[in-house]
Amino acid sequence: MFLNRTCKEATAIMVAKEDRRLPWNERIALRLHLAICKDCPNFERQMLTMRNGMKEWRNYTTRD
Repeated sequence: MFLNRTCKEATAIMVAKEDRRLPWNERIALRLHLAICKDCPNFERQMLTMRNGMKEWRNYTTRD
């Protein structure tokens, strides 16, 4: 079934989400996986932390 994703597939979708808008079926599959998985939400939070850290770093390096 297209909604049933493994952790490996879910993390690949989360990484792809950084670069492009996901199709509706991938968004739904990811939400369902995150609702039932205990580990993947941690990965998602780690990605958010890295993204925010990089944003702060870019802002810091452009200041004089």
